[in-house]
Amino acid sequence: MRTYLDCIPCFMSQALRTGRLVGLSDGKIRDLLIELGKKIEDISLDDPPPKTAVMVYDLIANYTGKMDPFKEVKREATEKALALYPHLKRDILESKKPLGRAIRIATLGNVIDFGVSSSYDLEAEIQEMLGQSFGRWDEEAFIEAVTMADWILYLGDNAGETVLDRLLIETLACPTSYVVREAPIINDATREDALAAGLEEVADIISSGCSAPGTVMDQCTPEFLDLFRKAPVIISKGQGNYETLSDVDAPIFFLLKAKCDVVAGHLGVKKGDLVLAARSLDP
Repeated sequence: MRTYLDCIPCFMSQALRTGRLVGLSDGKIRDLLIELGKKIEDISLDDPPPKTAVMVYDLIANYTGKMDPFKEVKREATEKALALYPHLKRDILESKKPLGRAIRIATLGNVIDFGVSSSYDLEAEIQEMLGQSFGRWDEEAFIEAVTMADWILYLGDNAGETVLDRLLIETLACPTSYVVREAPIINDATREDALAAGLEEVADIISSGCSAPGTVMDQCTPEFLDLFRKAPVIISKGQGNYETLSDVDAPIFFLLKAKCDVVAGHLGVKKGDLVLAARSLDP
């Protein structure tokens, strides 16, 4: 998926929110936005947005002096999700269709995204949306694929969301490799965040080698690319992974909340819809 003009104000908004999060003065934030604005002419609209985000957050780090400004935010998100874990686990086990329930809960976890919003209420979102109809929802194809697979490659997204991914992996009960970012960017999950969520108990945790908030194939390690090519099923969480992999020919299922009009339009759903989309059916 390429970058659209609508993505550019989003980059500016992320810089503004991150500057305020770390307590930069208005003057420093203004300087940051001006410098970012000057770099806009160098943005390639042929690149997916997460590839450009690396430049944006490198620039933010230059102004803030912090390589992981969302570290505390990620810790809090994981703690909140872990507090909900026993209730959600029981909810799945008591469901008539445990796997279907686990898929929905894992997808709902994608509300945890400070790249799009600076606030959310995970418990309220889950309770509100579990009873709603979803947008595109290729559940039958997903269940058939994971039932046939002898192992799964699971591309993680945000810290905190990792706990709900763990619930789905536990319900799948299939050998799983869980993929994290190589280095901190926004609130995307690194190995440290995956360990905090207890994912080492249910999956092998590996890095893609990519530090973008997505899976930019030409930035990934040969080891990851080998696994990616061999994977019988790939579960891809979040918008960033969708933006970077929607055009890649692979057995991918995208689980996400469509948080912006651009991604919603690309998927043929409404903004705010929950999505489970098989790659083979992508427009």
